[in-house]
Amino acid sequence: MRSLTSFFVLLVVFMAPGPLAHAQGTEPASKPDGSASAGATKEEVNQLRGEVAAQRKTIEELKAMVQQLVQGKAQPSDDKSATVKPVAATDIVSPNAPPENGANSGVHLVNTVLVQPVAEAPIINQAQPAAAPKKDVPLAAGWNGEHFFIRSADGQFQLMPYGYVDIDYRAYKGDGAPADTFIVRRARFGFQGNYGSHFDYAILTDANSTTGAIVRDVYLNVRIRPEFQFQAGQFKEPFAQETGIGATNLDFVERGLQALLYPCSGTAFRCPGMTLHGDISGGVVQWWAGAFNGRNGINANVTNEPEFVGRLRFYPWRKSKNDWFKQFAFGGSITHGRSRGLSGDLSFNGTLPSATYAFFPQLRINGPVERYEGEFTYIKSGFALRGEYVQQQQQRYGVGSEQVGGLGFLTLPGVEAKAWNIGTTYLLTGEKRPENGTPRVKHPLFGPDTPGGTGRGWGAWELAARYSGIQANAPAGNFLNIYTPGFVPGYDYHTDEITFGVNWYLNYWVKYQANVNIDQLKQPSVTGQVPQNFFAVTQELQFRF
Repeated sequence: MRSLTSFFVLLVVFMAPGPLAHAQGTEPASKPDGSASAGATKEEVNQLRGEVAAQRKTIEELKAMVQQLVQGKAQPSDDKSATVKPVAATDIVSPNAPPENGANSGVHLVNTVLVQPVAEAPIINQAQPAAAPKKDVPLAAGWNGEHFFIRSADGQFQLMPYGYVDIDYRAYKGDGAPADTFIVRRARFGFQGNYGSHFDYAILTDANSTTGAIVRDVYLNVRIRPEFQFQAGQFKEPFAQETGIGATNLDFVERGLQALLYPCSGTAFRCPGMTLHGDISGGVVQWWAGAFNGRNGINANVTNEPEFVGRLRFYPWRKSKNDWFKQFAFGGSITHGRSRGLSGDLSFNGTLPSATYAFFPQLRINGPVERYEGEFTYIKSGFALRGEYVQQQQQRYGVGSEQVGGLGFLTLPGVEAKAWNIGTTYLLTGEKRPENGTPRVKHPLFGPDTPGGTGRGWGAWELAARYSGIQANAPAGNFLNIYTPGFVPGYDYHTDEITFGVNWYLNYWVKYQANVNIDQLKQPSVTGQVPQNFFAVTQELQFRF
């Protein structure tokens, strides 16, 4: 600022001698002798004073303009700020030009500019325009080869609708067997997905549910680490091997007889609760530890003791290069809960999964309920072999008064049950059998190609066979006393089931299953029924998305 001011001042100082010299060289025309006067007249002095005053005024105007220019430079510029823009330049006034009339005549502005505010792009000290904001990338949606999906642009949020429908036809043969019928076995729809890399969620409803709530799954799983995860909501209790197999991946139309002893069997093995779980060393060891209501679906607990569940599963050769034992696994599960006689709790339901008959009655229970389970799986290419054993103990403390005849609050022998199941499958068309999944059909009959499939064909064909059995015992009680004499009958029944099946995977999403069950009823629990073999042919068409 100082240098600019000094420049204008020096410019004025150098230009000032011209007018002064012109004023001093002007002689009055009235001199009689025509000689130059040695002294300045009064008129010349006044003219000189007027010119000096005009020059001072010019200097002040220049200072004011320089100050305005400096302030304009210091102010931050934006799209709406006033800026300095050259609009016109004054003509240079010649120092020899004749003076204008009046005291203000003379030189006023020399080679400078006028200023005016202009609301447009800055010119002095112009800032670079801000970078245009990036446009939001739209959501990604499509088909991932197995499910529809909607995914955020950054991949942090994903939503996948999914569901499946099972339509069954069941035909029976045997005295007292049910009538042949069509049924919609399942009609389940829901959503699953993730929030970021640590949160998974699922919501699944069953539109055809006849027991409990229509909500099957609703949970959030937090993956803190692969070895340590937390899950809460309503979902399957992590007990036993076949519980962990989804309904779309079952080897047979129905689960084996051991499933009658699973917790929460009345609502597809689902209960409200929470569990800690994880995969250690890449899945060589899998573990679960949880607490649930254990009372089917959304039913609230009626005791102060939840049902505790623990499970371990080992894959000792999972990381081995030997394909013969790489998919061999074994493990076990336990549960501990409590029933309440005052709430009307009953022992397990003895009706077969195929609904052919009930082999064991339901009795009043009160007290601890415990289960133990062992399991194994062996898979090699298209061959699979699975086995399982379950044992259950349900106590009957203080339920004597609830028996026929009234026996007071006497403790009766508990209800003990045990069941087993061993099944095998083999894919005839060369596909590999996944542990818990649908085979990748190489040559689908119709529909979209399976990921990894080539061309059309007759789909994938699989043979299946299974032997399953269950036995239950409720010992009799004889109370000979003078106050509440009585006798409690005992029950010791068992039944076996042999199943042969064919699974036809028309494509990766459509499956047809046909099972022939031979059910051997040896000790009927229903009055009027006689020991015999029942035959049940169950067929199921399933499609999923």
